[in-house]
Amino acid sequence: MFKFLALAFLLMPFTASAGSYPERPITLICPYSAGGGGDTATRMIAKLAGDMMGVKINVENKTGGGATIGIGAVSKAKPDGYTLGFVSTSPITIRTHMMKAPYDPLKDLSYVGQFVASSQPLVVLKDSPYKTLADLIAYAKANPGKLRWSTSVQRGGPHVAVEAMFKQEGAEATFIPFKGGSKVLAALLGGTIDAAMMSEGNKATLDGLTRILAEGTPNKNPVDPSVPILTDAGYPIAPAIFFGLAGPAGLPADVLAKWDEVLAKVVETDEFKALADKRKWTLAFAGHAAFTKTVETDYAAAKKAIAEIGMK
Repeated sequence: MFKFLALAFLLMPFTASAGSYPERPITLICPYSAGGGGDTATRMIAKLAGDMMGVKINVENKTGGGATIGIGAVSKAKPDGYTLGFVSTSPITIRTHMMKAPYDPLKDLSYVGQFVASSQPLVVLKDSPYKTLADLIAYAKANPGKLRWSTSVQRGGPHVAVEAMFKQEGAEATFIPFKGGSKVLAALLGGTIDAAMMSEGNKATLDGLTRILAEGTPNKNPVDPSVPILTDAGYPIAPAIFFGLAGPAGLPADVLAKWDEVLAKVVETDEFKALADKRKWTLAFAGHAAFTKTVETDYAAAKKAIAEIGMK
C-alpha cells in the first residue's frame, strides 16, 4: 500500500503538467504603439485565437527602438508558448543589419506563423513618361541624381530593394524621405517625387491614378500580375513584407502545431478578413516551417544587399 501511494505521489507532478496547450492565459507582446496596424492586428488575433483556444490572450505594448525592444522581450521569455509577440519585416530581416538589436533573428526567436504578406509595388503617376521599369532605370542612368523617389518605410525592405536595383544598374537616383506612406503618396500625386514603392500604391492604382512598374516582394502583384518581380528581373532582393507571430527560440513542437492550426483558422474568419480589407492588407497564412524559411532567406538576401549598397 505504501509503495502504491509513493508511486502515485511521484506521478502527480507529471500528470498535472501533461495537459494540452494552452492551459492558462497567454501574453502577446506588440512592439508598436496602440492604434497602429501592428497593434490592431495583434488585438484581433488575441481575441479570435483566445476564443478558439478557450483562454484569455492579453496584449502588452512594449515600444521603442524601431520595434526591437518589444521583440527583444519576446526573445528573452520562457520558451513555453505563454509569451509570444507580433513581428514584421524590418526589425527582423532588415534593421538588424544596420543597428545593434537585443536579439539575433536567426538564433533567439521561433517563427510561429505569418498572417499577412503585403504587396509593395513600385509606382509612377498614370501619365508618367516611364511606361516600364526599364524606362525608369534608363532615365536614372542618363540623368544622375535627377530621378526623385521615396518609400513608405525609410531604411526598410522596399528601400533596400530599390537601392540595390539602382546600384546593380549603375544608376543614381535621389531618395526623398517622408514620415509615413500617406505623405509619400501625396508627394507622388503632387509631383514632388517621380516614383514610389509603397503598399498604398495599390489603392491609387485601383483609382486610376498610378501605374505599377514592378513588384518589390516575392509574390505577383495582385493588381497587375504582369509586372516583373524585382528578383525575377535579375535584381538582388524582393523581401517579403510580412506580419506574423514569433516566440523565443526553442518553443515546443505542440505549441507550434497548435498555432499552425489556430492561426490558419483566424485568417479565414469574417472578422479578420474585414479588418484586412479595411487596412488594405493581403492575407497570406504561412505556418511555422514556411514562415521560418521566409525569414531565413530574406535575412541572408538583405545582409548581402545592404553590405553592397553601403546602407547604414
